[in-house]
Amino acid sequence: MTLFSLARKNIKGNFNNYIVYFVSLVFSMVIYYTFVSLQYSEEIQKSILLSDTMNFMFLASSVVLIIFVTVFILYSNSFFTRQRKREVGLYSMLGLRKKTIGKMLFYENFIMGIIALIIGIVLGTLISKLFSMILINLMGSTVEISFGLSFEAIIQTALVFMVIILFTSIQGYRLVYRFKLIELFHAEKKGEEIPKVSPISTAIGLILLVVSYWLILRPFPEKLTMEYIQLNYGFALVSLIIGSQFFFRSVTVYLLKLSQKNKSRYYRGTNLIETAQHLHRIKGNARTFTMIALSSAFTISLFGATYGGYYGNEKQAVEDAAFSYSHLSKGEDFDTNIENIIKNDKNHPIKAQLDLPVIEVKGKPLFQLDYLTEPIKLIPESSFNQASIALDRKVRVSLSGNEAAVIKPRATEFTEKEFKGQEVALQDPHSNQNLIFTKMIEGSLLPFDYPDFFVVVSDEVFDGIAKQVTPLTYKLYEVENEKTTEETAIKIDKLTGNDFQASSAFFIEYKEGKEGNALNLFILGFLGLVFLVATGSILYFKQLTEANEVKPNYAIIGKIGVGKRQIRKSIGKQMLFVFGLPLMIGILHGSAILHFVSNFMSNLIGANMFVPMLTAMAAFVLIYVAYYVLTVNTYNKIVNK
Repeated sequence: MTLFSLARKNIKGNFNNYIVYFVSLVFSMVIYYTFVSLQYSEEIQKSILLSDTMNFMFLASSVVLIIFVTVFILYSNSFFTRQRKREVGLYSMLGLRKKTIGKMLFYENFIMGIIALIIGIVLGTLISKLFSMILINLMGSTVEISFGLSFEAIIQTALVFMVIILFTSIQGYRLVYRFKLIELFHAEKKGEEIPKVSPISTAIGLILLVVSYWLILRPFPEKLTMEYIQLNYGFALVSLIIGSQFFFRSVTVYLLKLSQKNKSRYYRGTNLIETAQHLHRIKGNARTFTMIALSSAFTISLFGATYGGYYGNEKQAVEDAAFSYSHLSKGEDFDTNIENIIKNDKNHPIKAQLDLPVIEVKGKPLFQLDYLTEPIKLIPESSFNQASIALDRKVRVSLSGNEAAVIKPRATEFTEKEFKGQEVALQDPHSNQNLIFTKMIEGSLLPFDYPDFFVVVSDEVFDGIAKQVTPLTYKLYEVENEKTTEETAIKIDKLTGNDFQASSAFFIEYKEGKEGNALNLFILGFLGLVFLVATGSILYFKQLTEANEVKPNYAIIGKIGVGKRQIRKSIGKQMLFVFGLPLMIGILHGSAILHFVSNFMSNLIGANMFVPMLTAMAAFVLIYVAYYVLTVNTYNKIVNK
C-alpha cells in the first residue's frame, strides 16, 4: 500500500468528520471566485458608474476573505490534529518513521484541498452568473449578463488557495514532530479543571457591559462633536470587548455554579450531566464564545447599517440633488445648450423650470455656532417659494425687513431652537446689516457647496444687496420619471465638468448612491455568510472533538440506566447552551450598536432601520439553527450508539 492510497483511504474513512470543514472550504472558494470574476467582468464594469470604486472594493474584500479563510483553516486544522494524535501515535508504534507519517498527513490535506479547489472553481463558474444578476438587480441596472468563463478569476483563485492549502499541508506534516509518542496517546485524556468563581472578575464583567451599553444607548448631545464620538464610543467599544471576555470567563461560571446550589433542579433528570459538562468546558470555550459574540455583533451592525443606507438611498439622493437637474449659469450659449439637451429628452418632459439667484456675502453669527458659515449664501423668498412649489413641498416663507430663515445645513444635527431669534451680521462692505432668524427650514435646494449655509431673506433685502453684489444664477429643472434619466444626466454631467459644487443631477446621485450601497450590501452580505459558515463550523468541530473525548462517559451513563432518548435530549440542551449563548450575546451587542447607528442615520438621512435589523438578525439565527441541528445529530451518533 502506497502513501497516496493510505491517505486516500484515510480521507474516505474520516470524511464524515471532515464534511463540514470541506463544505465551508468550498463555500469560501466559491465566494472568492465570485468576487474575482465580478471584478474582471467587462459587462458589469460598463453598466455601472462606480466601476473604479467597484474594483477597489472587490480587491479589498478579497484580501479580507483570504485572511479570514486562512485563519479559519488553521483554526479548524488545530481541532483535526488533536483528534488524530492517537492515530499518529499508532502509526509510530507500527514502525513508520516520522518523515513517512508526515508525508501521509501532508498528502491527505493536500488531496482534500485540491478536490475542494476544483469543486469550488466549478461551482463558482456555474453560479457566478446568479451572483452577477443579484448584484445587477441590487444596483437597479438592466444589463444582460452572459454566461462565460473568467480565466483570470480561475488562475487567481487557484494560485491563492494553492498557497493556503500548501501552507496548511506543511502544518500537518509538522504535527508528528511537535509531540512525543506518549503525548500523542494521552492527548484525549487531558481535561480541563473546573474554574474557580471570582467575584471580582464577575463584578468587573457586569459593570463593563452595563457601562458600554449605557454609553452606546444614551441620547446624542445637542452638539455632537467628533471629540465626543471618539471618547464616548471609543471607551464603549473597549468596555464591550473586555466585558464580553469577562462575561464568558467569569459571569457564566458564576451562574453555572449558582445553578448547582438549586439542588431540586440540579439533581432532576440529566441537569447534573449538562451543568458538569459546561463547567468542565467553559474555560476552553470562553475565548471562542467571545470571538463569535463580538464578531456576530459587528457583522450584524455593519450589515444592518449598510442595508439601512441602501434602504434610505432615495431620500439621501433627494437631499443631495433636490431638482432633476441644476447647474450654475455660465453664459447664454452654455445654458441654452443644456436646456436643449433636457428638452430633447421626450421621454422625460419638463414639469418645472426656473432660475434661482444666489448672493455670496461675508457674515458672522452673533451667537455660538460650531459650524463654518462664511460665505453665507442668500436666496430671495419669492424664488425659494417658487422652488418649493416646483418640488411639491409644503413649506413656504413670508419674510419682512431683516427677517431670515436658515436652510438646515446637510449632515448636521441643528434644531430650530438653536437659530430662532438669533442674529447674523453681514460684513460685506456694501451691505452691513444684521439678519434675524425666525425659523429653520428642512430640505436643501442646490448642490452641496461647503459651507452649506443657505439663508432665505426678504425680496427687498436681497434686491438691495443685489445692487452692490452681482448674484449667481442657478438653472433648475424638474422632469418626470427622474430615476430613469441616465442618458441625459450623463451628457449634462460631462458638459458641466463633473463639478458637484456647481451642478447636480438627481439620477447621478441616486444611481451612484444605489450602486455604492449595493456594492457594500453585496460584499458584506457574502462576507457575513462566509463568517457565519466558518464560525458555525468552528463550533461544530469543537463539539465533534469533545464528543469523541467524552464518549466513554456516555457509555457509563447508558449502563446505569439513562435511555438513548434522554441522552439525546441532554445533548440538545448542551448544544443549545453552546450555540445559543454566544449568538444571544452577539445579537444583544449588535442590537445596541444598531440602535446607535439607527439614530445616527435617521438624523442624517431618515433611514428606517427596523427592516435591516430584523433581516440581519434573522439570517444569523437561521444559519446557527441549522448548525445546531447538524451538531446535535452528529454528536448523538458518536456518543449514543
